[in-house]
Amino acid sequence: MNKKPIISCRDLSVHFPIGGGLFERKQFVRAVNNVNLSIPQGSFFGLVGESGSGKTTLGRAFLRAVPITHGEINYSDGEKDYDLVDLPKKQLKEFRKRAQLIFQDPYAALSPRMTIRDIIAEPLEVMNLTSSREETDELVREMAHKCRLNLEHLRRFPHAFSGGQRQRISIARSLVSNPRFVVADESVAALDVSIQADVLNLLKSLQSELGSTYLFISHDLSVVAHICDMVAVMYLGQLIEVAPTRELFSAPRHPYTQALLSSIPNLDPDHQSDAQKLKGEIPSPTNPPSGCKFHTRCHYVVEHCKVVEPLLEHPESSHDVACHRWEELMNIKEIPVANLA
Repeated sequence: MNKKPIISCRDLSVHFPIGGGLFERKQFVRAVNNVNLSIPQGSFFGLVGESGSGKTTLGRAFLRAVPITHGEINYSDGEKDYDLVDLPKKQLKEFRKRAQLIFQDPYAALSPRMTIRDIIAEPLEVMNLTSSREETDELVREMAHKCRLNLEHLRRFPHAFSGGQRQRISIARSLVSNPRFVVADESVAALDVSIQADVLNLLKSLQSELGSTYLFISHDLSVVAHICDMVAVMYLGQLIEVAPTRELFSAPRHPYTQALLSSIPNLDPDHQSDAQKLKGEIPSPTNPPSGCKFHTRCHYVVEHCKVVEPLLEHPESSHDVACHRWEELMNIKEIPVANLA
């Protein structure tokens, strides 16, 4: 995908201080550490990894919703590029009119004291995107229709709706301002499988209609395979592999990605599981291991991996990997092909 990036980061790090009391040494949780990533305009970009790998923090860093320790975040509005880290407060406010977040738990994100009309209209009113109540109501009705909500729903309160309906309300609120960049953080994780499919198809159709770009954060690899154009795999605050979806799922290069894909359940009852079990737990982000961060759990670790940290290499323009031995491993072992069906 050769489209110009709508948003990208360079050497981006987000560290959260912990401790630091009178007799304590100040430590830092390295939630995101020296990440380089570009998200093409109009793409549905997936971000996967274990819990605690830094996916949510990276997504919120792109929205400037967490403090940035160091690095750059560059955003293109189609005419001019901006460094979001050093952006003045007034311009940052303008950026947030075109960047939105879809939360994981829609019920917690919706005020129980507001009607659905007021919830969807809130971004328009707060950001002064409309000049009259009539214009606001028109946009609210239009977006509610696109998200398959009936007009009578606008007079009700969130408690009157099911989980899938609440998520559609949350999506309507996020997209009513016509954002160019949307972070969907585990936005279907709390829904039943059948409802997940409905919400995913809604997101995809709205993307085609509105021309938005999505960063889709998920731990469900089957969902990512279904909806995303490209996928980035994250481990302990760092990106270890980035590739087009079909290429990543059919020929993963990093041992961690291979283990992740081998864990996807198969619906065939006679299928013999060949899941690769990773030893140990993900290391602490306050004290990450030296060298390759994955070496403490890798089946193919050598001494070089423990000392030298691999960079995210670009052996091909579309498939990046951070592993010293990826080429050797691709030649000596058959990589299992993930089922995209």
